[in-house]
Amino acid sequence: MRTSNLSALISDLKSLSSPAKIAVFKRFFKTGPGQYGEGDRFLGLTVPQIRSVVRKYWPTLALVDLDHLLQSPYHEHRTVALASLNLLYRQADLKTKKELYLFYLHHTSRINNWDLVDISAPNIVGAYLLEQQDRSILYKLAQSKDIWQKRISIISTLTFIKNDQFADTLAIAKILMGDKHDLIHKATGWMLREVGKRDLPVLLNFLDEFAPRLPRTCLRYAIEKFPDSCRLHYLHLPISSGTSPNSDRG
Repeated sequence: MRTSNLSALISDLKSLSSPAKIAVFKRFFKTGPGQYGEGDRFLGLTVPQIRSVVRKYWPTLALVDLDHLLQSPYHEHRTVALASLNLLYRQADLKTKKELYLFYLHHTSRINNWDLVDISAPNIVGAYLLEQQDRSILYKLAQSKDIWQKRISIISTLTFIKNDQFADTLAIAKILMGDKHDLIHKATGWMLREVGKRDLPVLLNFLDEFAPRLPRTCLRYAIEKFPDSCRLHYLHLPISSGTSPNSDRG
């Protein structure tokens, strides 16, 4: 049985707080009015500091503790919760992995910035669904109105890509290609680039059909590692009428 040290964990995070870094993080994570991270609060911890706290406390944390941390207004509390969840998932049995996966899906409203999605979605959602035939939840998330659920849907497929499974990444990329948000464009382009690292012909076939419809940011991310001649070829293809209106192709 775990003995929770949640209060000590929170105290440790508070002791590491840096007012000078708080202002920097608030700008970096776009917390101003109308921005994607509006209202998020920070303690000003660095990634190594957060990792140190996670290493110290994760074996003592139960789901009730992770829930408490995820409900916190502080970004670092939620980061610790998700990093700990990754470690708990890695050493869990099959029954517990399903419980942790469902816990994650129940808390997507609190996984509410790009870094929180990126450190957790492949390790929880992707890892669980890798062994499942039914991956329809990803398509439901992709069609959500919530930006973070949409990002979870595509970033989760990184685990599939690493196991040479590309179909879901490409299918979800098609769903998201008309999205208006730059963070979705970047996430989708990143995953397409990862597909190309594993199987370049698969990516090229996708781009030959869909490049004219991809938002420019998405396309640039997808072809970032291409030779100049190949990259310019895709950048200069005629724009499709289905391309996102927020995508500058100039």
